[in-house]
Amino acid sequence: MNNDNPNIIFNPLISSIQKVVLYETRSRLYLVGSNNRETRFRFLTIDRLALNRLSIEENANEFNSSDIRRFVSSLSGSPKVTSAYGVLGFVRFLEGYYLILVTKRKCCAHIGMHLIYTIKDTVMVRVNEVTSQRPPHPHEERYKRIFQNIDLRSNFYFSYSYDLTRTLQYNESAPRYVGTKVDLERDEPLPDWNKLTNNVAQAHERVDYAFRSDSRKRFVWNAYLLQPMEGLMLKDWLLDVTHGYVSQSCFSIYGRHVNVCLIARRSSRFAGTRFLKRGANFQGDVANEVETEQIVSDGQRLCAFTQMRGSIPSHWSQDISKMVPKPPIQLDICDPFAQTPSRHFERLLFHYGAPLIMLNLVNKRERRKHESIISKELENSIVYLNQFLPPLHHMKHIHFDMARHSRQSGGNVMEQLAVHAESIIQQTGMFYKARRGSELSLQTGIVRTNCVDCLDRTNSAQFAIGKCALGHQLERLGFVKSAKLEFDSDCVTMLEHLYEEHGDTLALQYGGSQLVHRIKTYRKTAAWASQGNDVMQTLSRYYSNTFSDTEKQQSINLFLGLYKPSFARLNQPIWELQTDYDMHNAFVPSTSSAPITDWVRHKVRECLPYSCADSNKLVKELFRVHSNGLEMIDSYSNYHQSFKWTDLSEHIEFEISQLATRFMPTFRTNYSPFQRQIQTSRKARQNPSMTGQSSTSSTNSNSSSDEGDDSSSDEELSTSLAEKEAKQAEAAEPAPFTLSAILPAMEEVYGCSISTPSKQNMSIYKKYVQMAKLSSGGAQLAKTAVAQREHEQAKMLRGVTLRPLGDYGTDTYLSVKPPTVPANSLRIYKEYCNMPRNFNAVPKFEEFDLLYQYVQRLAKPAPVRPPPPSESAC
Repeated sequence: MNNDNPNIIFNPLISSIQKVVLYETRSRLYLVGSNNRETRFRFLTIDRLALNRLSIEENANEFNSSDIRRFVSSLSGSPKVTSAYGVLGFVRFLEGYYLILVTKRKCCAHIGMHLIYTIKDTVMVRVNEVTSQRPPHPHEERYKRIFQNIDLRSNFYFSYSYDLTRTLQYNESAPRYVGTKVDLERDEPLPDWNKLTNNVAQAHERVDYAFRSDSRKRFVWNAYLLQPMEGLMLKDWLLDVTHGYVSQSCFSIYGRHVNVCLIARRSSRFAGTRFLKRGANFQGDVANEVETEQIVSDGQRLCAFTQMRGSIPSHWSQDISKMVPKPPIQLDICDPFAQTPSRHFERLLFHYGAPLIMLNLVNKRERRKHESIISKELENSIVYLNQFLPPLHHMKHIHFDMARHSRQSGGNVMEQLAVHAESIIQQTGMFYKARRGSELSLQTGIVRTNCVDCLDRTNSAQFAIGKCALGHQLERLGFVKSAKLEFDSDCVTMLEHLYEEHGDTLALQYGGSQLVHRIKTYRKTAAWASQGNDVMQTLSRYYSNTFSDTEKQQSINLFLGLYKPSFARLNQPIWELQTDYDMHNAFVPSTSSAPITDWVRHKVRECLPYSCADSNKLVKELFRVHSNGLEMIDSYSNYHQSFKWTDLSEHIEFEISQLATRFMPTFRTNYSPFQRQIQTSRKARQNPSMTGQSSTSSTNSNSSSDEGDDSSSDEELSTSLAEKEAKQAEAAEPAPFTLSAILPAMEEVYGCSISTPSKQNMSIYKKYVQMAKLSSGGAQLAKTAVAQREHEQAKMLRGVTLRPLGDYGTDTYLSVKPPTVPANSLRIYKEYCNMPRNFNAVPKFEEFDLLYQYVQRLAKPAPVRPPPPSESAC
């Protein structure tokens, strides 16, 4: 994007700080950072004697390994040494600062040659030395415990060479602005890359540029922790960490591996727990906002599709003072001009372009208004704001009552969602990039899915959209002719497992439990026994929301820097605050003089339907490099790490291929990943399902609820499904549980079947076995006499003439007849044994004669015998 010249290549900078060693002394902390090869080193010195302040001194020089050895040897005493893989930042509560390091990491995915790591362990080191003049503050340890409630070992990710906070489409775009503070409305962009001569000798000469990406702070969860380090000259010390979900799997297309990576980025704005964070704040940041990107790659080409979820952008909440399963929904602030939704939608238009498609899954018709309150608010906001947009770029609203359609007679939710998903993919498209100079396609717009919680129904709908997107991605890559993929095939089963883990992880982060209603629940293929698990997850979510969400919200506010402890607030520590409303709804005076009807900036409107962010990419640094083999941009060496020994089992490609095997069936009739692999029932064979309704499910699923009852929601779906399956179990006769019922026939798998042999074949086989027993002879001699053995052998071989091709002797494991050794060989071996063994020592004088005779005998040619006399001579 922004660059059609195949000779200009933009390479992201690879961090030169990938390993960190901390040396602790009583007066100072020394941070020694090195590259992956451990050949280049940098220094940070932190003064521990500075009271309640952070003093960081950076050494601008670069050191080698010998300099580091001299430095370590110069340290007095025995300093404590801690090895790490990055610095998360610094945090301060009431007394002094703490340093947070990543001590364990694990590679979990890769995008091209860029590795993605997940944090497995961290350490928190006190920076300022505690003085004995005054006792520590009593609240210090409690703040520290609240801070450490954020488990950094779970679902936090980073990369040394890839910007995880941005989409693949943005990362592959050409830079247009350079700097940290850029005004898109006033500043001039860089010249057009397609018109630059680049000062090259030849017209088609390759030109490489290196750039440092500007992270999207919305998805950087340690931005507050990195603030004390922003003044450092070397920006490689800053390690941006995202929160959400990252996983990768693969499937094989007749030996060719295709990788599927799922990246979910959770927003750090208006972040919190289920009932404590609903709707949106005044800046347009919504609760439970997650951007999900699905990337498909075959090793050379990349194809990506992005979608998102988030709460309805209005000021609404639920009263949790009463312990009820479904607290009533109420609108807190009336917003007649939709100012809060306009800020939210304007940000989506800036980052993703048009069209914006809102897939609304909440209940539409209810006896007593509950979910329909916020649904009506969203619909009215879209209708009002569309008045001020060009008709071509109007926002689209799709209201799909998922719970109602699931309860209807014969309602197949996945089939109906597939229709909407196909329409969405056709409108937004997807990002595709192959080799340099080849065709490039872009995604314009995004689908935004929501229900009330943005958990269960939303995840199933996102899977339906992701399944449709996967079909189009594989079609674009040339692997399939049709974009429709069958359920229960290898590729869809793999994708379903990814979205199940994706939904469970996001549900635990926001709701406190795993998914209550899974994809199989809406496909109506979930076993009746799984209803018990749904009940347990419902109870777990209810317990978490009631008893532990408040403390979890306090930890998030403290970790993100929304609440900063100080001595001035001793009367109101964070655990005594009644609400955190002012933290997430800070008043920011507007500096714009534009009317509220002009809610889309002129720069954003100019770029539509394309993304303004992608068309005007911002980078922190940009410079030309004269060799693509430099370590700072050599992604090949950074990925393969050819400079060190690597165990194959630890390589990311091997782990991904092993992870994919658990999705594959133990038996199969074909090896295509696009055909259904699960065997159907023998009593009722049906065609492979293309719509989400499993072929093994009953076709007589009737709904017991009438059409007028529209008040049930997600929480009542498990009960209705349990009643249906109970009625089906009573009506159906139990089938016998046999191996033939659960395993396929041998003829289906191997193309042959086992049958009873005929009498003629059995007689031939018996003779063959008897021949094998008698032909060995060694073991038979110990049981029968030689005459009896010969008699039986002659009787069996009557009329059969066997001519052996060679004599293999009669040796067995019981007895071995030694071979006959010629006398000449025995004599030579005997003389060899009589010779001295130590040939390295100088032989004695009396041994020379014996050694000389032995060598002469070996070198003497054999005597030639005269030919026999011929008949003519006689």
